[in-house]
Amino acid sequence: MELTGNHIRAARVLADMDQADLAKKSRVSINTIRNLEAAGAQRIGGRASTRGKVQACLEAVGVEFTNGDTPGVRLVSVKPKKRR
Repeated sequence: MELTGNHIRAARVLADMDQADLAKKSRVSINTIRNLEAAGAQRIGGRASTRGKVQACLEAVGVEFTNGDTPGVRLVSVKPKKRR
């Protein structure tokens, strides 16, 4: 599936993360997350390894990137947040 900036943004929101959370958990800079999301409906460019880190992080928290007639994202499972 070719990810767009909108996919990343929607997946991040479904995962209840802000850009800083996603950057930290995927081990990329916050500017990288901003740039990925800024692509909007366009396919994300840049390094495949960076896209892979971000996608893997979102999938680890229960987001599924779908493909088919209407590519998109959905929340498969919700992992409870740890209480402190």
